[in-house]
Amino acid sequence: MASAGHAVHGVGHGALDPAQAQTLGLQTWINGEVDAANLSALATLHGLPSRVFHLAGGSSVGLSIARPFEDFSRTVTSTARLLEWLRSFAPSSRLIVVSSAAVYGADHTGPIPESAALLPMSPYGHHKLVMEQLCQSYVQSFGIHCMVVRLFSVYGPHLRKQLLWDICSRLRSEVAALNLGGTGTEIRDWTDVRDVVRLLARVAEGEWRDDFGVINGGSGRGVSVADIAEELIRHWDSKTVVRFSGVGRPGDPTSLLADNGRVLDMNFDWRIPLERGLADYVEWFRSHARA
Repeated sequence: MASAGHAVHGVGHGALDPAQAQTLGLQTWINGEVDAANLSALATLHGLPSRVFHLAGGSSVGLSIARPFEDFSRTVTSTARLLEWLRSFAPSSRLIVVSSAAVYGADHTGPIPESAALLPMSPYGHHKLVMEQLCQSYVQSFGIHCMVVRLFSVYGPHLRKQLLWDICSRLRSEVAALNLGGTGTEIRDWTDVRDVVRLLARVAEGEWRDDFGVINGGSGRGVSVADIAEELIRHWDSKTVVRFSGVGRPGDPTSLLADNGRVLDMNFDWRIPLERGLADYVEWFRSHARA
């Protein structure tokens, strides 16, 4: 958004000095909760927003199982605070909310359309669904304008958790065998974060036929976890062997693949193929490890 000439300001958890914020395209950054005080502080300094991107919330299925109330607070409570502030002060703003394919649950095979049954199987997925329903409620009752983007498996440089980080951490340790959970046949729809940012910007600036809508933020290409592991090993130039336990993790569906028809209707193009994205991630990880 900043590269398109927009003034971008943000609030969330994480300390950023002015130089770091500027590198990320942020004119202002407040390290704190998404709440009325911080949102009003930004509005006082810079005026009311025309676009609001809401990416706050829980980010781990495992942590949601270990600490469900914390995940609820991060996802649902932060959204409620934002919606209430928008209702009171900026109801004409466009709200772009990032949700997750976890709302679909486990009982889907092949590409999943936005109209599919919503059967989340973890606190993480349930809380994302409650967040979506809360947004729809504010649209219907208070005239908020909201588009929900359900992201699938987002990866890319600076990702310091989840599968890619875990595999590269073990490869750095020069393990002879890479032991992973699951079967390796689990299918995911992998999208590079740099493309995802472009997609969110396109959604924000595109035509909205309704005040509430849902879009699958996926590529429509499914790749197995085993293939991801082998590709990372290849880019690492390692002879490590991959083994899978055969036991799935709680809350982990066997297939999450987007029906991306609505993204195609937007004439959006995914510019970073998986092969290049994984190579970039390995390169970034090596540089990070050296640093």
